[in-house]
Amino acid sequence: MDTRYQVVMSQVMLPHQANVAGNVHGGEIMKFMDTAAGAAAMKYARCNCVTARVDELIFHLPIFVGALVTCTATIAYVGNTSMDVYVRVDSEDMESGNGPEKALCAHFTMVAMSKTGKPQKVPPYTPETEDEKELYESALEKVQARKRLK
Repeated sequence: MDTRYQVVMSQVMLPHQANVAGNVHGGEIMKFMDTAAGAAAMKYARCNCVTARVDELIFHLPIFVGALVTCTATIAYVGNTSMDVYVRVDSEDMESGNGPEKALCAHFTMVAMSKTGKPQKVPPYTPETEDEKELYESALEKVQARKRLK
């Protein structure tokens, strides 16, 4: 995967991010994912970007206090003013050495914004590697399905 189209962010989960059983709140992880998606979109578009949509937030595993959580946000598809960013979250138990394991994933639609607060065009995107092409095809299917629903 070309890292020009990717942002990787990690943080250790702390007690204030969890419930009394030590499970990290889903909203905490969603916020982290949104931050990573926004950073990837801004890196690609070279301007401010805002979240327009989150598709299929899928929780695969619980995340606990003390886990090292890594969000990998990758540009998957680019439209006229928007980008589909695939975000994968991995969780790693640093004490036991278990992981990293896929804990969550989602597609974020980010819109590039001009300084006047209006959507602005983004550079075209052409997937090059096999991984990029696979991610692009998956995102393209989602974009086309949304258009059919309108």
